Amino acid sequence: MYNKIIEKYYDKNSDLYKLLIFHSRRVAEKAMEVCKTHPELNADLQFIEQAAMFHDIGIFLCQAPSVFCFGNHNYIEHGYLGAQILENEGFERHALVAERHTGTGISKEEIIEKKLPLPHRDFCPISTEEKIICYADKFFSKSKPEKEFSVEQVRKNLGRFGKEKVDIFDDWYKIFS
Repeated sequence: MYNKIIEKYYDKNSDLYKLLIFHSRRVAEKAMEVCKTHPELNADLQFIEQAAMFHDIGIFLCQAPSVFCFGNHNYIEHGYLGAQILENEGFERHALVAERHTGTGISKEEIIEKKLPLPHRDFCPISTEEKIICYADKFFSKSKPEKEFSVEQVRKNLGRFGKEKVDIFDDWYKIFS
């Protein structure tokens, strides 16, 4: 199902498509591993897989040549741009994952304070499924697609954006590991 939607926006033979699918599959597998390890979370496995495959659908609209993206927007915008695509395709719940998966979430206050090129609203994961996918995504980078980051590497990467981001990740780690 998700392949049909993704292929509407990506050339199946392009490097960007291959990278997107590879990255998204790794995130989906990690997220589903969390769900299988923690059945008490009652997470929706089918939704987790689909939403993880969709979470970065907006990257083609952004400028990030190192990962084959040659759009006109800043890379930080890919979440809400992807959410717009998914909403237009009728996937409102999936759109929330796309919109809220960047970092450990971005608050309206942070957007205003740092003058980020994002709409002035909260982009923070709320549902269990959103948090699981956001958590899983932190272990993988499109710039180093073969690598899975260690917990310490994830913490270091998030630390560049403030201690509160690391604290959120640490809370998720306690629940999801």
